[in-house]
Amino acid sequence: MAKHITPKNAQAAVLAASAGPEGRSGGGRARFAAYMKRYWVLYALILPAFVYTVIFSYLPMYGVQISFREYNPIDGIWGSPWVGWKFFNQFFESAQFWDLLKNTLALSLYSLAAGFPFPILFALLLNYLVFPHFRKFSQMVTYAPHFISTVVLCGMITIFLQQDGVLNHILGVFQILPVGFLSTPSYFKHIYVWTGILQNMGFDSIIYISVLTSVSPELHEAACVDGASKLQRVLHIDLPELMPTVMILLIMNAGSIMSVGFEKAYLLQNDVNLQVSEIISTYVYKVGLQGAQFSYSSAIGLFNNIINLIILVIVNQVSSRVSDTSLW
Repeated sequence: MAKHITPKNAQAAVLAASAGPEGRSGGGRARFAAYMKRYWVLYALILPAFVYTVIFSYLPMYGVQISFREYNPIDGIWGSPWVGWKFFNQFFESAQFWDLLKNTLALSLYSLAAGFPFPILFALLLNYLVFPHFRKFSQMVTYAPHFISTVVLCGMITIFLQQDGVLNHILGVFQILPVGFLSTPSYFKHIYVWTGILQNMGFDSIIYISVLTSVSPELHEAACVDGASKLQRVLHIDLPELMPTVMILLIMNAGSIMSVGFEKAYLLQNDVNLQVSEIISTYVYKVGLQGAQFSYSSAIGLFNNIINLIILVIVNQVSSRVSDTSLW
């Protein structure tokens, strides 16, 4: 009986044949050399990204040890005395700890809950537009804000929402008294989240649009023949195709829950809304760079990253069991 040939068996046969007698006898080096000779172009393509990641993501981990040292720039990292968990305990026992944690989680979870569905809905709406010119115009209009820098965006927000800003002038037409949006703490989270949605919704929808364009037209044609409505086609064709991508992006977003964008929160801060706008990243900037407390700020940053890693692992495991989709 002929042996069933799978792609894996075929690849092994090719590698064994190209490796020669030594490879067929189990020589690991010959098989590895044959594999690299065959696929060296692919590895050459990922080499720049690999080198970049090692240099800028892994090598800096060497400096994480200052979280456990009383760092002194003159003595250097190795010359600074070891103090163990001193700075972690200092942060946990500080008066700002619970406020920082609450503000960070509030902004992150609000941004994730409100902002994550919008690119999906927008991609579905674009997919069913019948006018191609209007579809292209809509994409252009919604993509453009993503390329506005955070500094410029925050300047625009300030101009529009300040006491004598554009929005208050519009409200004045309807005999509504001016509102201090940025000086009212309860408005800060809403301003932060919804301006972020408007800025990134179009750009974030690109990956979903690419998935929808790869859906077989025959499925939609068959559904139309069976009398399915557009809503039924979305629920039974489009969403099942999107779910693996949605789950992967949800896992990745969940892994950065504690990493709220520093620039936007810092630029929209003022003395009045500081009680709700001060988050971990802005606090680290103030105590680390402005206050020169390098070890203390490093300890806070390490704590933040560890929490992100734990959340990422948990969400990945839950997704793996619920939907069979995971990062690893």
